[in-house]
Amino acid sequence: MREQPYYSVRTGTNVKPPNSDLQTLLKLFSGVYRTLRAEGLFQEAFGYKCHARAKYVLGTLGQDDIGRYLSWRLNKTNLWPISVRCLEYTEDDLFDVIEFLYDNASMPCGNHRCKFCQLLHHDQFIEEAGRQVYRSKINDLICVYKDGYELSTDGEVLTLPDLELRALLQEPIPIYDERNVNERIDIARSRFFDRHATLDDKHAAVRGLVDVLEFLRPKLKEVLTKQDESDLFNIANNFGIRHHNPKQRTDYDKDIWIPWLFNFYYSTIHAVVRRIKKQ
Repeated sequence: MREQPYYSVRTGTNVKPPNSDLQTLLKLFSGVYRTLRAEGLFQEAFGYKCHARAKYVLGTLGQDDIGRYLSWRLNKTNLWPISVRCLEYTEDDLFDVIEFLYDNASMPCGNHRCKFCQLLHHDQFIEEAGRQVYRSKINDLICVYKDGYELSTDGEVLTLPDLELRALLQEPIPIYDERNVNERIDIARSRFFDRHATLDDKHAAVRGLVDVLEFLRPKLKEVLTKQDESDLFNIANNFGIRHHNPKQRTDYDKDIWIPWLFNFYYSTIHAVVRRIKKQ
């Protein structure tokens, strides 16, 4: 299946995608959800009703009332049944449900014929494959909604980064130190691209990346010149990213420079970790 957009989107003539408004997106989501549920993508978690026995077979959630469970998990009412109620969702409702469904998706890979109703019921599932299919379908919808969103591999709906950074973010940073490097990078990334992120949140995400570089500092001397290493921290120290003193410059347009700083430090970490690992 092709991954690139079709002609009018590639050439920029189709500047208003069909699901750029919420109501259209909700209708498209309803269709995708109905299809995926019919294919058994949520059966392992939700269970199913065997009509011949008039009995509900519980799934891994252990619930025969998924609507009540959904309301409890999301602290909201009137969300179930999804295929009907979703047409009335707010944007936050939709994204909450998208994340909930990701957590409960799994791909059927085996079945048995029920001795009561003679229909095939799924009885084997692969979670990773189900989540991958679900994420792909959802991202096809939300990537062109407003300024663009994506469902991450962690199951979080995040804003899409700029095109220049998108390819880099898709290339994972090699595992170097799970707790002090990789986990902190993931936290900074999620915080920066959270759909409700404020400028303060993004500022804190940049500071988190600088903290990672500080942890790597003893190794930076082996892969960077002394001047390059010094410049990395001078930017953070002199422009109010960390520390707090009267000599710092804070009179710059943060809406422009904070995203640039995130791109700069993320790209730098990406490069230096690879060079350190190579050495």
